[in-house]
Amino acid sequence: MNNIASLAVVLMGGILLGGFFFGGLWWTVQKGLRSHHPAAWFFGSTLLRTGVALAGFYLLAHDDWRKLVICLLGFFLARIVVTRMTRPAKEGTDAP
Repeated sequence: MNNIASLAVVLMGGILLGGFFFGGLWWTVQKGLRSHHPAAWFFGSTLLRTGVALAGFYLLAHDDWRKLVICLLGFFLARIVVTRMTRPAKEGTDAP
């Protein structure tokens, strides 16, 4: 696989990892606020999300700092997307 295609795969992997991490954070907050044991939800979610993200970074980077930077860029882009998608609607709009 050529270098550009390899970096594109790493970028997409970073986006998927970020989507999992920040989407999982949003889901955990929603569940944790309604739970009788919110500490267990937050602790378990933190361990799972962080473990998956770190393992994904390790596997995608393959000891190349450039791939790690590209993966982190994808992770950050996913953060922006998930934050905008999960933002509460402004008052006075018909959006759900």
